[in-house]
Amino acid sequence: MQKNWYIVYTKPKCERKVASIFTRRKIENFLPVNTKQIKSFRKNRIQKEPLFDSYVFASLTEEEVNKIKVIDGVVNIVYWKGKPAVIQEDEIEAMKEFVTDHQNIKLEKSRINLNDIARIIDGPKYLMEGNILTVKNTTVKVNLPSIGFTMIAEIAPENGLGREVSFGSKNLLFQSKS
Repeated sequence: MQKNWYIVYTKPKCERKVASIFTRRKIENFLPVNTKQIKSFRKNRIQKEPLFDSYVFASLTEEEVNKIKVIDGVVNIVYWKGKPAVIQEDEIEAMKEFVTDHQNIKLEKSRINLNDIARIIDGPKYLMEGNILTVKNTTVKVNLPSIGFTMIAEIAPENGLGREVSFGSKNLLFQSKS
């Protein structure tokens, strides 16, 4: 049986609970966690919270889709046009890498057609097709068309010399203008 990635809709604030139940039942899952630095009067603290409210991504067969609805905290699978919404493997990988590499991620609704494919050309030797990756000044954006969101993160150059960031097979170098 072929496994696909699905969006599991959970009760509010039950994302971690559902993800841990999936892990205990040996169901491959992914809960994107956003790390935020919160500055207060006395100190800076780090807060980790789910990036998508009430969403957990799970790799399931079609038979498992109906079985997980009885798990405590699960409301349903997210449907699109009467069928469970299937998320592409490369979008899950992009989310995993983006969440690992960046903090203070913001989400915004995408205005891009689901069938659009970006073609990014950097120099004569590099050609990439797939999700849109936009880098402008110190802002990085990655489009997730099957979910309908764009992830946005700010990158601060280090020591004024620049900062190298990798995304998939693409290495980017950010330099501050001084």
